[in-house]
Amino acid sequence: MKNPDREKVSRLDALPNIGKAMSADLRLIGIDHPKELIGMDPFKMYEELCTATGKRHDPCVIDVFMSAVHFMEGGEPFPWWSFTQERKNHITQQRRYRE
Repeated sequence: MKNPDREKVSRLDALPNIGKAMSADLRLIGIDHPKELIGMDPFKMYEELCTATGKRHDPCVIDVFMSAVHFMEGGEPFPWWSFTQERKNHITQQRRYRE
């Protein structure tokens, strides 16, 4: 599948790594257009989703959010799992900071 033009894409499910279910999750937290992802914090987005649904989601959802934000901010369309180590490093740093 050809990657969308980030300047023209208007549907969330047209973004790399975003399907119908993830599009619905993004809309649930108030994101209706791909350009709204620019400047968003994927970790906060994840917390908002967990709050909105009343359940903890798989942390890989953060990776998907990271990939979507990264792409819309001008990055390459990497697979979501390319962000797993970055997520884990961020969480480890946050834990150290709180200690």
